[in-house]
Amino acid sequence: MRNTVFRKLMAGEFGQVRAEMLAHDHVLSSLGGRTPDQALDAGYPAKEVWLAVCDAFDVPELRR
Repeated sequence: MRNTVFRKLMAGEFGQVRAEMLAHDHVLSSLGGRTPDQALDAGYPAKEVWLAVCDAFDVPELRR
């Protein structure tokens, strides 16, 4: 998964503004205490970051 796909999935699930806020500000323990943006910058695969966000926000399997 590319970062652009990650951003589209985030915007589709949370809305553009909230998605940007979550990616920038929400710290996830499953990402080593990083925000999604920090995890991506640190080299985590976008798919791993997306699944961590999905787990944290109980995104249904169908939309993962």
